[in-house]
Amino acid sequence: MQIYLPIAELSVNALLILMLGGGVGFLSGLFGVGGGFLMTPLLIFIGVPPAVAVGTQANQLVGASVSGVLAHWRRNNVDVKLGGIMLIGGAVGTGLGVWLFGLLQKLGHIDLVISLSYVLFLGTVSSLMLTESVRAIVKGRGAPVRSKLHHHTWLHGLPLKMRFPRSRLYISALLPAFIGFVGGVLVAIMGIGGGFLLVPAMIYILGMPTALVAGTSLFQIIFTTGLAAFLQAVGNQTVDIVLALLLLVGGVIGAQFGTRAGAKLRGEQARALLALMVLAVAVKLAVDLVIRPEDIYSITLPVIR
Repeated sequence: MQIYLPIAELSVNALLILMLGGGVGFLSGLFGVGGGFLMTPLLIFIGVPPAVAVGTQANQLVGASVSGVLAHWRRNNVDVKLGGIMLIGGAVGTGLGVWLFGLLQKLGHIDLVISLSYVLFLGTVSSLMLTESVRAIVKGRGAPVRSKLHHHTWLHGLPLKMRFPRSRLYISALLPAFIGFVGGVLVAIMGIGGGFLLVPAMIYILGMPTALVAGTSLFQIIFTTGLAAFLQAVGNQTVDIVLALLLLVGGVIGAQFGTRAGAKLRGEQARALLALMVLAVAVKLAVDLVIRPEDIYSITLPVIR
């Protein structure tokens, strides 16, 4: 069934969009990430303008993340205090990112910046995650032990230290706030929750127990993506509500199944699968940037507001 997207200005198959939302929602619950690192490129691949894909994707992330958090909450796998500190930094980062997005959009460089950002960030993070995961699998280790995941550096000597009883941590509040800030910028510029970066950072920098990382990451993602969606809709007019609703329905359903499946995977196996998928997306985007397009020239009429 074809449906017209008013902001994206194209017709798409509604069933295809629902399936994309469900698939990404499944991955959100499985790995504890927002799933935007896959959804935004997939929307671009089917013809949705990059700016609209980024702005609209934030809405889908809200629904998928809420669904995932509820499942983790029932298992008591959410550190609300630490997630709240991350949220403060995330709100600041989101506001800055949306402003920068609007500036690049006016200059006409936003599409290129989005694609390059995906290639650089996803390629780097996925390569590091895949290397570490393969190493762990080869050595036959079980679930990662928190005490061996990180080493004390100058970062752990920063001021404003706080206790986080749920995660059994005593660290500077500046660390989770900065991680949240980076996640906020990413959701605004790239349309992603930042889970692919937040999850490794929470494990290896903060030293959080792996069991709490997914739920806490999704808890923070709910609010930063909600704020990004609102600011993108009001300031940049890049949110397609029809597309967002289709993605939202599929994402909420898929996240519930993903959370159940995630309980059956070992930590290093989940990280390896996530790394492979992220790397595949980065490679596809890199190839699209360098190959010759089918239509070399295009003519568009200016929009008079």
